[in-house]
Amino acid sequence: MEATFYIASAVAVLATIMVITRYNMVHALLYLIVSFLAIAVVIFVLGAPFIAALEIIIYAGAIVVLIIFVIMMLNLREETVTQEKTWLTKEVYVGPALLSVVLLAEIVYIITSGETTSVNQPVIDATAVGVSLYGPYVIGVELCGILLMSGIVGAYHLGRQKKKIVHRFLEKIEE
Repeated sequence: MEATFYIASAVAVLATIMVITRYNMVHALLYLIVSFLAIAVVIFVLGAPFIAALEIIIYAGAIVVLIIFVIMMLNLREETVTQEKTWLTKEVYVGPALLSVVLLAEIVYIITSGETTSVNQPVIDATAVGVSLYGPYVIGVELCGILLMSGIVGAYHLGRQKKKIVHRFLEKIEE
């Protein structure tokens, strides 16, 4: 079990470095999904399967969809779409696919081996997560929601297409 922890940690670190160093947003998003999946494997190995499932559902699912909606909301022009089509070749998917295969092999190994975790911590169940989120950490949860919403509004405001305003006297000069 220690080996799976270290391999998943290395995949998470490597995928996160790839997220930071990519110039294309879609490429970074692919590596971000792999990073979230690797962190879920680490959490699963540490004995918190419910938190690992939440990691996949909330982060790899909802947050990535949120980022995709923000990209779509920015309404990029046609030349950006054609440029992105040239960037998205089959070679782009090799890195995230290899890292995902490593994580899949770890998950299969964990499930088939039947070993228990060596961490002497109690297993965290859904009730404990709910009590924590809506108990002492309810303000933090609400502030995170407000922060995400303000980020979306800010991205929309900064990325929206503004109409080109030309003064009526300058219209004849441009023609």
